[in-house]
Amino acid sequence: MLMNTKIVFSRFIAIIVLVIPGLMAMKGFLMMKDALFLYYAEHGNDMISPGFQWLSFLGGLLLFGAGMSFLGGWILFRDRKRNYVGPRFRSKKQPEQLKTPGSSS
Repeated sequence: MLMNTKIVFSRFIAIIVLVIPGLMAMKGFLMMKDALFLYYAEHGNDMISPGFQWLSFLGGLLLFGAGMSFLGGWILFRDRKRNYVGPRFRSKKQPEQLKTPGSSS
C-alpha cells in the first residue's frame, strides 16, 4: 500500500510540473491577445488616441515563450529517450575510443 501512494504522489508531482508551464503559456497568449485586441478596439473611439500596451505584450511573449520552450523540451527529451525521433533530432553521442595496450593515455 505504501508503494502505491508513492507512485500516485510522484505522478501527481509530475503532472503539476507539466501543468505550471502550460498555464504560463496560456496566460502569456492571453496577455498578447488582449494587448492586440485593446489596440484595435481603441481605433473605433474618436475620443482617445490609441496606444499599444508594449509591456503587457512583451510580458505575455516572455511567458508564452518560456512555457512552450519547457513543454517542447520535455517532449523532445521524452521522445529521444524512447527513440521516437527522426535522425535529425537524435542526440549526438561521442564515439568511444578503444584503448590499445602500450598507449600512454
